[in-house]
Amino acid sequence: MSNTNEKKIENLLSIGWIASFIATLGSLYFSEILDYIPCELCWYQRIFMYPLVIILGIGAIKKDASIALYSLILSGIGGCISIYHYSIQKIDFLGDHSISCGIVPCTGQYINWFGFITIPFLALIAFTIIFVTSLLILKKAGK
Repeated sequence: MSNTNEKKIENLLSIGWIASFIATLGSLYFSEILDYIPCELCWYQRIFMYPLVIILGIGAIKKDASIALYSLILSGIGGCISIYHYSIQKIDFLGDHSISCGIVPCTGQYINWFGFITIPFLALIAFTIIFVTSLLILKKAGK
């Protein structure tokens, strides 16, 4: 593997780690500082996001491209949950026919910036960044 290719992989690992770190800080800010109680689907998204901080952090420090397979899988599953969560928030038919979840309804929107940016949307952006960077790492590493 060439030196420039290794540098690109290192940069992609860093980008993925930064996205996971910001998403984790954001979710903790919403729940611990603003006192927003996470709904059940938010918890599932956290289950898939929080380990990515550690996994991608280790991958970035060790410059280990093989870690991208794990981040690809976790971010793919987390992204699917985010898509579903965002859909039940924004598509009335889906929201009306969605399952009930816990104390806080999953259709609730603590934030709704510009009429479309909600917490699951923010999570989806982070999962997408991590998924794409993981794909690129695997491609560049030839795996």
